[in-house]
Amino acid sequence: MDELFDELQLAPAEQSDRITKQIETLWSQSGSASMDLLLKRGVDALQEGDTQAAIEHLSALIDHAPDFAEAYFTRATAYFDSGFFGPAVADLHATLALNPRHFGALTGLAFILEETEKPQKALATYRKVLELVPHDETVQEAVSRLEGVAL
Repeated sequence: MDELFDELQLAPAEQSDRITKQIETLWSQSGSASMDLLLKRGVDALQEGDTQAAIEHLSALIDHAPDFAEAYFTRATAYFDSGFFGPAVADLHATLALNPRHFGALTGLAFILEETEKPQKALATYRKVLELVPHDETVQEAVSRLEGVAL
């Protein structure tokens, strides 16, 4: 994982997506086929728009694998999609406690901070994302957008 993050820092922009996808793939592997199946069920339910089922699958996954950061991150997405910002933020913090370099969780947290009108905190969090993923265009745009607002 350290090598992939080092590679991400040095890679040209056109290779950034490939490397981030490799990192995300590694993060999604729990080491247990049954836990990976629960994650897949949660992701599938999210893709189908059934956030309640996603939350249930992912909560079961967290009960069985409380150290699996990706479970919290995915459930945070389900909570966010359901309009439950508080639980989403709690799960994003749990993700980051287990995996401080989880750029997806940082991005999600920054987005929620921006949506809840905390531009200075959002900007600082987006900048942390860019330290990990320097070529993320969406995050670069968010930083540019917030630099004038957060002063």
